Amino acid sequence: MSWAGKLLRVNLTAGTVKSEPLNMEWARAYLGSRGLGSKYLISEIDPKVDPLAAENKLIWATGPLTGTMASTGGRYTVITKGPLTGAIACSNSGGYFGAELKMAGWDMVIVEGKSAKPVYLHISDDEAELRDAAHLWGQSVWKTEEILKSSLQDPLIRVSSIGKAGENGVLFAAVVNDLHRAAGRSGVGAVMGSKNLKAIAVRGTKGVGNIRDPKAFMKTTFEKKKILAENAVTGQGLPAYGTQVLMNVINEIGALPTRNHRDVQFEGAKDISAEAMVTPRESDGKKHLVTNQACFGCTIACGRISKMDEGHFTVQNKPQYWGANGGLEYEAAWALGAANGVNDLEALQYANLLCNEEGFDPISFGATVGAVMELYEMGVLTAEQLGIDAKFGSAQALAHFAEITAKGEGFGKEIGQGSKRLTEKYGYPDLSMSVKGQEFPAYDGRAIQGIGLAYATSNRGACHLRGYTIASEVLGIPVKTDPVESEGKPELVKAFQDATAAFDSSGLCVFTTFAWGVADLAPQLQAACDEAFTTEELEKIGERIWNMEREFNNAAGFTSKDDSLPKRLLTEAAKTGASKGMVSKLPEMLPKYYAARGWDTEGRPTAETRARLSL
Repeated sequence: MSWAGKLLRVNLTAGTVKSEPLNMEWARAYLGSRGLGSKYLISEIDPKVDPLAAENKLIWATGPLTGTMASTGGRYTVITKGPLTGAIACSNSGGYFGAELKMAGWDMVIVEGKSAKPVYLHISDDEAELRDAAHLWGQSVWKTEEILKSSLQDPLIRVSSIGKAGENGVLFAAVVNDLHRAAGRSGVGAVMGSKNLKAIAVRGTKGVGNIRDPKAFMKTTFEKKKILAENAVTGQGLPAYGTQVLMNVINEIGALPTRNHRDVQFEGAKDISAEAMVTPRESDGKKHLVTNQACFGCTIACGRISKMDEGHFTVQNKPQYWGANGGLEYEAAWALGAANGVNDLEALQYANLLCNEEGFDPISFGATVGAVMELYEMGVLTAEQLGIDAKFGSAQALAHFAEITAKGEGFGKEIGQGSKRLTEKYGYPDLSMSVKGQEFPAYDGRAIQGIGLAYATSNRGACHLRGYTIASEVLGIPVKTDPVESEGKPELVKAFQDATAAFDSSGLCVFTTFAWGVADLAPQLQAACDEAFTTEELEKIGERIWNMEREFNNAAGFTSKDDSLPKRLLTEAAKTGASKGMVSKLPEMLPKYYAARGWDTEGRPTAETRARLSL
């Protein structure tokens, strides 16, 4: 059946650690990872709880295919009520931690309460205990992992931890594993820090042995890996260039948000693109990109390993950053680069390393810096306040802001609250490019209409990974739709959102969906778990998960008014590119989306929809 069949419940207030059987009825209705973890969270907390209060809970959840030989079976999610948004937060990560947790025999870890002092959770197969973390508090993610591997005398232990950002209450703090993989968005790391939980260190030696039909599973996973290998995106583009392959593509069609969304094309995009990463530098003749890297069980290997120019101003006296490190991915490169008008690839890599090292989301950080730079150019913020001249395009300002946000010093404390709170404080809330308080990723909703609707309706705030319509609107997968056309987009967005919920909950990576549909996921789950997981059933599970998340947000106080976009996207037309003269057509798409979802005009699931989905 592929689930381990048990979860670990950790009460930090009492200092207790207990094993519980997994609710298998829920597992069959919500799969695992995102779906099942969210079901547990929603069943156990008050939707109106303060995200940073002890009463909020934090869940690490694997899926039924996590730790198996299915391609990309290394994913896990961290689920909580998010401090950045106040909405449900569910952040997905790769690397090796998720598979290790599953191989130790656990589907989930539910953390509740708050410890009186810093602790970490040590798991070795069936044995689990809370241990003192006084020696780890104040350490970076990288140092924490190094200390734990050394003190526990196990180089193969896997660590999921927070850095200074999580400790200091940065509202977009991440939970980082394997040095450069992160449950990055919505502030899950801030919740971990508020509970005085520094890390989870896990070692699993059991494997995942309870596959329902091992021969059928081997056969179907082999067939599906072949599809990934032969696909232009998963077999060629992502392995060669990583997600950064999109930088020039999105810029050329006029959908690259630039200088806090004032523009939709960045004249410096080519300097921070995948192509730039593989071109020898003028300064030292070496390439920025060293190699690619894969997460557990992944046959795509889209991860980047990069080496900085040792003479660059950001690192010339910091040899700790001279080695090969986790490299830039598209969203981070956009947020640290185009969003701020910065075209210095090395400065972007430096800021990205600080995000990894101290555990904070480069998307929200970079987008918040974009708002800061606009406020500075307007004269609302001064160099005295910021500690630096912060015009759009300043690599020095970007590096400075990354350093002070990582340390929680000076104006960095305000940046760490995110763009919504920062722009409200200084009287210009419309300059926060966010939905429900979470900053946009790297696509403009005027130039790509479907993604604008996906941002507005995402349950965790603005997000591209909750319904990646870019696949259809830009790449033509599975069918090509016109990015500037709004007709048909409500139905497209719903279909992507539901399918993604199913993939997220299985324990596999959403990048497989460039080549696979739900019909490719179904036989893998049938062989591993249960023949009941048909394509139709998985589509229904995805829709059930989406509606469950929506109902939690409604109960937390969100309404249809929160399914909106910043004024800039609704009233300021794009100046260049294919969408020149256009704004987002959200007002005409949203009612059709509600109708497609089976919701009332206020965005609430109807009684009929709830009954159909067994909510």
